[in-house]
Amino acid sequence: MSPDDILKLLPYQDPFLFVEGLNTITSEGVEGYYTFKKDAYFYKGHFKDQPVTPGVILTECMAQIGLVCLGIFLLKDSISEKQSPKIALTSSTMDFFVPVFPGEKVRVVSEKDVFRFQKLKCHVKMYNEKGDLVCRGHISGMISAL
Repeated sequence: MSPDDILKLLPYQDPFLFVEGLNTITSEGVEGYYTFKKDAYFYKGHFKDQPVTPGVILTECMAQIGLVCLGIFLLKDSISEKQSPKIALTSSTMDFFVPVFPGEKVRVVSEKDVFRFQKLKCHVKMYNEKGDLVCRGHISGMISAL
């Protein structure tokens, strides 16, 4: 399954799609990227005259790349083009270090901790274009091809 095949199976669309592309993907992890659009809806009130990407959106970006894309890859033998995977986020813990501003491109690196009984847990990190660590944490979710 190619990165393009995985992107086609994502259950998201604009304005809530936070995956632009995937650099690498294996059964042990994934690396992908996204550029936050300067005119994204969530910048209008966060924060007044000094827009910053909300932490919940950064977490969502990491979940879409680091958990969902990896989960689709892991279930590749059970998923068809007409059958979208079923996904539910079950937990996340994040530490945030530097802000992400409108127009910034980020890179997400995810390493699989465990995948069993349809539950995937990953250690995720997000970096900005300078290579600074933006945030890191753990994300878990239930992934099913049924």
